[in-house]
Amino acid sequence: MKILTVNAGSSSLKFNCIELPSENELISGYFEKIGMNGSFYNIKINGSKTKREVDLKDHSDAIKYLQEELFSNNIITSLDEIDGVGHRLVHGGDKFKDSVLITEEVLKECENFNDLAPLHNPAMLACIKAFQSAMPTTPMVGVFDTSFHQTMNELAFLYSVPFSWYKDYGIRKYGFHGTSHKYITKRMKEILGKENINLINCHIGSGGSLCCIKNSKSMDTTMGFSPNSGIMMGTRSGDIDYSIISFYMKKTGKSLQEVETILNKQSGLLGISEKYADHRDIEVGMEQNDEKCILANDMYVERIVDYIAKYFVKLEGKVDALVFTAGLGENAREFREAIVGKLSSLEIYIDKEENMKYASYMDLQEGKISSSESKIPVYVVPTNEELMIALDTYNIIS
Repeated sequence: MKILTVNAGSSSLKFNCIELPSENELISGYFEKIGMNGSFYNIKINGSKTKREVDLKDHSDAIKYLQEELFSNNIITSLDEIDGVGHRLVHGGDKFKDSVLITEEVLKECENFNDLAPLHNPAMLACIKAFQSAMPTTPMVGVFDTSFHQTMNELAFLYSVPFSWYKDYGIRKYGFHGTSHKYITKRMKEILGKENINLINCHIGSGGSLCCIKNSKSMDTTMGFSPNSGIMMGTRSGDIDYSIISFYMKKTGKSLQEVETILNKQSGLLGISEKYADHRDIEVGMEQNDEKCILANDMYVERIVDYIAKYFVKLEGKVDALVFTAGLGENAREFREAIVGKLSSLEIYIDKEENMKYASYMDLQEGKISSSESKIPVYVVPTNEELMIALDTYNIIS
């Protein structure tokens, strides 16, 4: 089967075409600045990348060029050869506990979550409708970023606010990066040769979240009602005292919308370093003894360690593996070393030489980086959300 995976943003569309069950990626691409000046897309096939500058008025234009690329690169000779399309959806509330075949009823239900993800959900729903129009006989599957975390119980997902907030308005922890955490759980079951595993998974990229996984199910996660909670990130603040918001507004006259923008786009590594949101730039600053870059990095390490320790306790020390994944987790070797270096009280130790071997831009991408003395193995495992979306789609339409 040939499965198309789609990850649409308000002005972007990322896609992959994957052949299953062989898991062979046939083509991938990324459309950017949809509905804006300077729109373009990149195509990657057989390791070769091509950039094309085109006018993309809306997602329908992107779909048209996507189809042209599938034909011109001999991926398909007919649209009927696409057996299914898997769409990543940011929010499924507490309604969708797994991926589902998209029907009119499902689309109407998803519209109820627009308030929970106003920047992403409407664009994704519009993209689904555009695909349905372009490929009316092809089954579509919705894969929700929140569904993996629906196994959390009330102790984990409720906030200590009036219960009516949850009952009447759905205010609770939802968690995100679920597709990534689900993929890592699947891959670690294969690596460890066990069906029921306990993991602490660190998805650390420009956005980041940790997940406490018990018996292969999400028990807790750092992101909450929104993706801005939990650890600090590239531009997101992570957890803060809510009183800071009203205090800062009174002092500066800033509006709530302005403060939300600051907390989402001008905080985290960028806020502390006052220069960089990308950790690679932070590393360069550290080499130049930039004190704010050093502070930003150390704060980031500290926040991650705090949650690893918390989840270690929640799992009663019965942890099958600590895993690092996503852009930073997969590539920032010194960053991983700094984190594990603070876990000696949990008898978790890194093998410095092994750790330096693993990064996605090197030959070794996946493997164990803990020392023989470590009571808990530590792994680097590249995430593959597109493959997880394709597999869910494949399983449902099969």
